[in-house]
Amino acid sequence: MPTAVSGRPAELPGERPAGGRTAARDGRTAPRGVGWSVRWIAALTVCQAALMVGIGLLITGPARDLWPLTVEDRVNTGFEGMRTHSLTTLSWFASEAGNTGTVIAVTLVSCLGLLWIPRLPMWRQAAFLALAVSLQSLVFLVITVAVDRHRPEVHRLDGSLPTSSYTSGHTGAATAVYGGLAVLALSRMRSPWRRVVAGVLFLIPVVVGLARLYRGMHHPTDVMGGLVNGGLALWIVGRAVLTDGFVTAPPASRSVGAVAGSVQQRTGHAAVVFNPTVTDQADRDALRQVLEEHGYGAPRFIETTADDPGGGQSTEAVRDGASLVVVCGGDGTLRAAASALAGSTVPLALVPCGTGNLLARNLGLPLSPVDALDAALRGTEHRVDLGRVEGDGLPATHFAAMCGAGLDAAMLQRANANDRTKASLGWLAYVLALPRVWSRTPRMTVNVSLDGAPAHRRTARMVLIGNVGAVQGGMRLLPDARPDDGRLDLLILDPHGLGGWISALWTLLRGTATPRSAADAPVEFFTFRRAEFTFERDQPRELDGDPTAPGRRLTVEASPGALKILLPARGK
Repeated sequence: MPTAVSGRPAELPGERPAGGRTAARDGRTAPRGVGWSVRWIAALTVCQAALMVGIGLLITGPARDLWPLTVEDRVNTGFEGMRTHSLTTLSWFASEAGNTGTVIAVTLVSCLGLLWIPRLPMWRQAAFLALAVSLQSLVFLVITVAVDRHRPEVHRLDGSLPTSSYTSGHTGAATAVYGGLAVLALSRMRSPWRRVVAGVLFLIPVVVGLARLYRGMHHPTDVMGGLVNGGLALWIVGRAVLTDGFVTAPPASRSVGAVAGSVQQRTGHAAVVFNPTVTDQADRDALRQVLEEHGYGAPRFIETTADDPGGGQSTEAVRDGASLVVVCGGDGTLRAAASALAGSTVPLALVPCGTGNLLARNLGLPLSPVDALDAALRGTEHRVDLGRVEGDGLPATHFAAMCGAGLDAAMLQRANANDRTKASLGWLAYVLALPRVWSRTPRMTVNVSLDGAPAHRRTARMVLIGNVGAVQGGMRLLPDARPDDGRLDLLILDPHGLGGWISALWTLLRGTATPRSAADAPVEFFTFRRAEFTFERDQPRELDGDPTAPGRRLTVEASPGALKILLPARGK
């Protein structure tokens, strides 16, 4: 296979400058990704462990003769004097709610439920719960090794491992799992009972702690330590996983032609372009109710078809006088509608109902259809970029999130071939498809010309062009990509051997666009306004997650501010 002189050609125009992430081309903080989350969790876990160990050493050392530690024995004796047969039985059940086996079972069942019961798997919520419980357990083990504290001098109703009394492992684990479920109930449930459910869940760790005191297993400060340990684990993981740390909406100050809006101002005729395979009647009824609450009476619902995935319907809606086009579907439906609305003054409201929902994730939209529509209608109008692409066998069209050729396109083609797997597993189907296409997608040779510069030759396993940077799971494949900067970003992936793949994965997990450090660097990042790609042989290609006809040529350019879209107000 032909290669360039010295293994790699000279630096391409548009390559990232040294220093990594452009903290922003515009002065903004770039969106955070998996790398940021891993670093956040790791750093604060060390701080959490140091804090909890420090408190433990203080309790067992200089502060042991100070109040209230001097009266802890009286509390334990008092609980011992309260014992009755009925209370002892109840305390056993309460204590078992924080037992290791129970906590593992509740966590496992809850995570499976979050992934399989909703129409769209709640991967982020499942990760939050599993990580919080695991983090609490890890810190607990460190504490028990570092702090040696004897259990209370009362008759203990349970046997115990030879571990320190500080902290209460039952209480900490219960705080992490039931407190985590309470957080999810408050954030995901729409029932008026959600506060009651959350309140009951928040009480369970307290009841577990009281049961451990009653049964003579811990001092009061041990129970308090367990509550603090579990609570800190929830806060650390929640801050990294549940907030909009992975993706952020473009702020109003940067959006081209941002227009203030309010519920009262949003009146007129709305058309809802929906994909019937992912939007059932209950969804449509709920969306209709939200639209009517925001002043859009009698919205018109228009189905997409296999022959027309949304473009014709969007054009028809505008022609019939719609003042708002709501697009309810996956990335393919959005791409078709966005291409039809490019340059239009009619705003689009995005309702994510598909498998990937890349643009919705990157714009910070809720992934619940009703919540997404309500948040958009309460937000403001923004102009965001689109990418315009054409090639051999590929008529000129637009994409909203990403397009590419090579390994990712082959993976998407494989995953989309099995509708049942894709429907049941969601975007995990793409991950499962990767090993199957890995060996069948050989390294390609491509000539790349950016912004009119002379073409340079590259070898690659994958060429990915993005208007946004984050993919499912929060990984930022294109760390500096922004949907409102008038440019597109390019990733060329070309790892060699196991070491190259490990290096590439580490670079992507870090979430920063670093310059090439060596001639055989496995990952390169560029930015451009127009690019031409010429492949040596036909390559699989994709647009916004939909495979297209293989080909040897792609021409891609940015369409700045081409799409007017409603986005939630910043900070909501």
